[in-house]
Amino acid sequence: MEKRYHHGDLRAALIEVGLRLLAERDVEGVSLREMAREVGVSATSVYRHFPDKAALMRALAGEGLDRLAVAQQEAVSGKEGAASFAATGRAYVRFALANPAIFRLIFTSSAQLQATGEIEALRMLRANAAAASSGDAGPEQAENGALRAWSLVHGLAMLMLDGQLPADDQLIDALI
Repeated sequence: MEKRYHHGDLRAALIEVGLRLLAERDVEGVSLREMAREVGVSATSVYRHFPDKAALMRALAGEGLDRLAVAQQEAVSGKEGAASFAATGRAYVRFALANPAIFRLIFTSSAQLQATGEIEALRMLRANAAAASSGDAGPEQAENGALRAWSLVHGLAMLMLDGQLPADDQLIDALI
């Protein structure tokens, strides 16, 4: 039997349904009405939490970024310096491959998300880049290193998602 929403956190329930639907299809295939049906509420109830689909997509992208940060944090467990930095990059690419629609959504919504504050995944990237760089690297070199690394892993993720490169763990390990 389907789990239905009953007097709990409707916003959280809608986000969970939205993430599940994004695991099955792309953003265009997700509708607020379908989500309302899945959760067991009227379509108008959804609009109390999300005034439109764009607001819901921003919330889903925010949750996706949180999950990306968790995946990266788990990947660095017990590692330091360059090994930790590389682990976050590999986790980034593997997250993208495991969650393609959410990953694409994150980076079509991230400019709006950044306006709300520091994104944990970006904060971690900068901190790990600084820790992995030589002790004499200044803030500009550390920032450039972070952007270079992000460009590498994001480019690799997109090439794999778009079928330009095979989605292969050995290739990920070899390049990062």
